[in-house]
Amino acid sequence: MQLTDALRKRFLSVDPATVGHYINGGFMHPEMKPVRRDDMRMIGPAYTVRISGRDSCALYYGIKHAPKGSVIVVDRCGDQTFACCGEMVATYAQGRGMAGIVIDGPATDSRAIEKMEIPVFCTGISSVTTMIYGATGEVQVPVVCCGAHVNPGDLVFGDADGVVVLPADGYEEALKKAEESVAREISLRKHFLNGGDPLWNVDRLFSVGLAETIAELKKL
Repeated sequence: MQLTDALRKRFLSVDPATVGHYINGGFMHPEMKPVRRDDMRMIGPAYTVRISGRDSCALYYGIKHAPKGSVIVVDRCGDQTFACCGEMVATYAQGRGMAGIVIDGPATDSRAIEKMEIPVFCTGISSVTTMIYGATGEVQVPVVCCGAHVNPGDLVFGDADGVVVLPADGYEEALKKAEESVAREISLRKHFLNGGDPLWNVDRLFSVGLAETIAELKKL
């Protein structure tokens, strides 16, 4: 999909956790974290790569052929030993205009990546790395990355807390609700700082349960 500057700006004004309130799937497991943990946010259409074991040729191919602004999403087929991305791969991706890299496995060269502009998300750090053999690998196929199903072109949204995935044709409602939530939080934050209670009746919810509360509301 085409991620316009206006749409990118809208996503960068919210965060994945807030968007996550309004979607029913697409959550990557909590171990998916950025190497560089600061106030950055990453958004872009997925360019998917599937590699297994120690052969990372398909990752280089994907970075070479992915459109600028893509997020390279790497399915490692369960491998948690060999790091397919280090300083040189991240530098290559940054030079090709990628918006980020998300790996269902470890990265390496963490101290160098921490200083780079491009966000690199991974499940851990390893000193054992892949090689370029060209024997296996696929690109632009449906993949599973850290528990989330990702199709080519899906929107991949990440920050310091993790990554969520939204369908290319099904993000607008969640994004709009997230924007509205961010606007509400300005006054809610002040309300809480002034000692206010939640706007919903937690005492009643806790004592009688959600089902009974809903049943009573339906009688009104």
